[in-house]
Amino acid sequence: MLFTEFRFVVFFVVAFAVTWSLRGNTARKAWLTLCSYVFYGAWDWRFCTLMAASTLIDHHTGRKVHASDDPRVRKRWLWASLAANLGLLGFFKYYNFFVESGQGLFDLVGLPFPARTLEIILPVGISFYTFQTLSYTLDIYKKRLKPVDSLLDFAFFVGFFPQLVAGPIVRAVEFLPQLAEKRRLSTVDFRGCLTLFLIGFVKKACVSDNLAMVADRYFDAPALHDLGSAFTGILYYTIQVYCDFSGYSDMAIATAGLLGYRLCLNFAHPFFAHNVEQFWQRWHISLSTWMRDYVFMSSLKRGRNSRGRILGATLLTFGVTGLWHGASWNYVVFGLVHGVGVVWNMVTRPFVDARPALGRFLGRAGVPITFWFVCLSIVFFRPMEWSEAGTVLRALVLLDAPGTESLGGSALWLVPALAVVHVLAFRRTFAAAWRAAPGWLVYLLWGGGLALALQWAAKDYRPFVYFQF
Repeated sequence: MLFTEFRFVVFFVVAFAVTWSLRGNTARKAWLTLCSYVFYGAWDWRFCTLMAASTLIDHHTGRKVHASDDPRVRKRWLWASLAANLGLLGFFKYYNFFVESGQGLFDLVGLPFPARTLEIILPVGISFYTFQTLSYTLDIYKKRLKPVDSLLDFAFFVGFFPQLVAGPIVRAVEFLPQLAEKRRLSTVDFRGCLTLFLIGFVKKACVSDNLAMVADRYFDAPALHDLGSAFTGILYYTIQVYCDFSGYSDMAIATAGLLGYRLCLNFAHPFFAHNVEQFWQRWHISLSTWMRDYVFMSSLKRGRNSRGRILGATLLTFGVTGLWHGASWNYVVFGLVHGVGVVWNMVTRPFVDARPALGRFLGRAGVPITFWFVCLSIVFFRPMEWSEAGTVLRALVLLDAPGTESLGGSALWLVPALAVVHVLAFRRTFAAAWRAAPGWLVYLLWGGGLALALQWAAKDYRPFVYFQF
């Protein structure tokens, strides 16, 4: 069930109406938990058993970790949670990847490898809710959080449908306190939530899905296309991924807000980042902060850490970040490329800081340089053969494209138009006027915007890019 489908509108109207008609907080949470399982089961009802298992495991292990003062006991229960959750994630998402990688390694040295892949269906959103439950147990172990007694509250936290299948990755320490008191309809920002949902819908259905059709034509056969098509294809794909994922995040935050709950910000205009390090402070914020807190910090030993250890931990963290995105080496390369970019920023920062003129230049040129870097790296974000990736990179870096076919430039006007909109949104040009406008005008414009969006929306539904993660 996609946010851009009509059946989701019907589903949400029912969920919304019943939620606010129920008086008791427990009844509301029970109803929304049921709705979340119905929403998740719309893909495959069998997936619900995995989410329920992860919920039960971490609710139990969290209480066990908190109940003991013995460090060894606490660590054993933590490892039980890690083994169970990462075991499920590893089997469903990475089993075939590791088998095929092992097969390739043994074939390389000429040794037999008696293993076979399995026909495994990847549960939608398993990476997202697994990281949510893991952060709960890890925070209890680190004594940042006390376990929640109510299994209903914990099941609601894990399965809350707006962010269930593609984030943002919600932390228990931020979300569970919202469940203690009954939400009030009078506090819902209808103007803000409806507008944010419309923005997310336009990003996904009108921009991302339409650009995807052009990008697919190039990436399906990059060797057949000319240089202009290479730049068009990679530019469209970069914008497609951003609008697809940030659009989902916008709609998820808006949907949760209409039900009275707050989700964390997941994107903050990442294409205005001045370097790769800043890019990851603006892109998929819930994932980058999760990796920082639970992978990067855990990979550093207590006490004094050398510069080399910090740089090594950075590369490790980005390698894990890449692997989180998908069971393929191209995702690992994607993560490591960004890790190298962040390490480069860290290593060269003292040199730049000591030269104000260079710093001013990079302050002006940093945004286009970072955007070009992101466009290069995102080649590895799209599953393709290494030879095809090499063809794309050769065209972008060496300006050498082997083909003659052209995508045409009829839709190139869309790129500067989107850039202008992005700049205006970044500067919050219309924010004050929009907030000050009378409600009737805002909702009239919202209705007109929705009508136009439905006209421009792509005819075929496309799954969100991050559903595969």
